Amino acid sequence: MTTAFKSPITRRAGLAALLASAVALVSLAAPSSAYAEDKKTVKVGIMSGEDEDVWRVATAEAVKSGLTIETVVFNDYTQPNEALERGEIDANAFQHQPYLDNQIKTQGYHIVPVGYTGLWPIGLYSKKHTKVTELTKGSVVGVPNDPSNEGRALRVLESQKLIKLKDGTGILATIADIAENPSGIEIKELDAGIVGRSVEDLDAAVVNTDWALKSGLTAENRIAQEAVADNPYRNFIAVKQGSENEPWVKALVAAYQNPTVKAEFDRVYKGTGVSAY
Repeated sequence: MTTAFKSPITRRAGLAALLASAVALVSLAAPSSAYAEDKKTVKVGIMSGEDEDVWRVATAEAVKSGLTIETVVFNDYTQPNEALERGEIDANAFQHQPYLDNQIKTQGYHIVPVGYTGLWPIGLYSKKHTKVTELTKGSVVGVPNDPSNEGRALRVLESQKLIKLKDGTGILATIADIAENPSGIEIKELDAGIVGRSVEDLDAAVVNTDWALKSGLTAENRIAQEAVADNPYRNFIAVKQGSENEPWVKALVAAYQNPTVKAEFDRVYKGTGVSAY
């Protein structure tokens, strides 16, 4: 029957088609790390300000290993994780674990830390008082109102015996978790970007170091500071889950974690931040 007849050309064509399909399947099945090995340019989300200077040096260090870093600058703390989750950037470097944990809980992000950068010990600042003991009944103390930093600020106040938090309170404590207020201070919740600039209108305020710098506060205005040892608030470079072992990630971390970048970090932050690796 003519319908059963297969010419040599048809058989060859069929074999070619099968071979092409096999090649396509192998290509599709290739692990993502195969692409990562050829990934020579990465976009890293950072916050505007002093960190731009530090990452300029890290970018120069990355070139030595064949990696090009393109920094993407943000002004809003919620944006870098959104951009990373959507794949608009390859990594970001701006947050600590308590902040990321809360973002994962509330937003469902798939983001993991891959290398520490720096720690900025949060401090209690005042332009009206020089000692914590001068904060008495009626003194108004500002704290940042975002979930992770408010708990951090309240722990600073607790360490100074100004308040006592409920037993078992986690790092995301709020003013509702205050069990005792022996000093009689009034705690005022403010946006993290505003609390530092409001120090003159308050008796004192717990301010993140980066915002303290932006607000013109100095070590002379700091009357207390959180402990550095075993601090859970070390900042880090983060990537999408599943990318953490790719070659470009190791190159990116190495580009930051080196003496040249540390020297620039120390110059820029003038001792208010410390390297965390």
